[in-house]
Amino acid sequence: MSTALITGGNRGLGRAVAEALASRGTRVVIAARDAQAGAAAAAQIGGATMSVQLDVTDPASVRSAAAWLEEAVGGIDVLINNAGVLPEGSAEVGEVVDLELFEQTYATNLLGVVSVTQAFLPQLRRSAGGRIVNVSSTMGSIADQTNPASPYYGTVVPAYQSSKAALNSVTISLAKALASTPIKVTSVCPGFVQTDLTPISREQAPLTASQGAAVVVEAGMLPDDAASGTFIDSSGVVAW
Repeated sequence: MSTALITGGNRGLGRAVAEALASRGTRVVIAARDAQAGAAAAAQIGGATMSVQLDVTDPASVRSAAAWLEEAVGGIDVLINNAGVLPEGSAEVGEVVDLELFEQTYATNLLGVVSVTQAFLPQLRRSAGGRIVNVSSTMGSIADQTNPASPYYGTVVPAYQSSKAALNSVTISLAKALASTPIKVTSVCPGFVQTDLTPISREQAPLTASQGAAVVVEAGMLPDDAASGTFIDSSGVVAW
């Protein structure tokens, strides 16, 4: 049985991914900042689902979770870096660039991913089919940001957009660095999903969490002959 760790897996998109993977026979580990919320979600999903307390912005918490999983199940095969924030979507932003919002956004969306990936990479290297899925966004696509035909062309949330662009760059670098291993690394845009990421997401997004989860699950279960270092959404390849 393969084991998948999902950061922010107790609600929203992460919860939907957890449910989908569990239904396919994967042992799912829900990583949540709130230990009780993670345990409750795992109990509700049932089966072989487990939970672990993990705050992606707290390196000690990340290391502790990795050590616990090493002992509990021998490591993971799939890492889904799902936890993310978009404080610009609900905060009062005085100027187009706000250092505090950049620091808050990067702490989770980029540095948190690096921290978690670093901690779990030794386990993924031992897997016969390791997979790393970075949940990104088309709003992090430089090509999309500069395309007047894009529906997101007028969206200006620089901390979020640049954090996802940086995450995409990490995906490319990881894929190159791990090219000689079985590990596949993928950036995924789940689409505009009904989650609590922002008030607008909950009120206006056209996709349910389950619909958005489908492409994330696909990336987590890539066949061995699939390409690594790609950026995809439900329609296929997304331009970097």
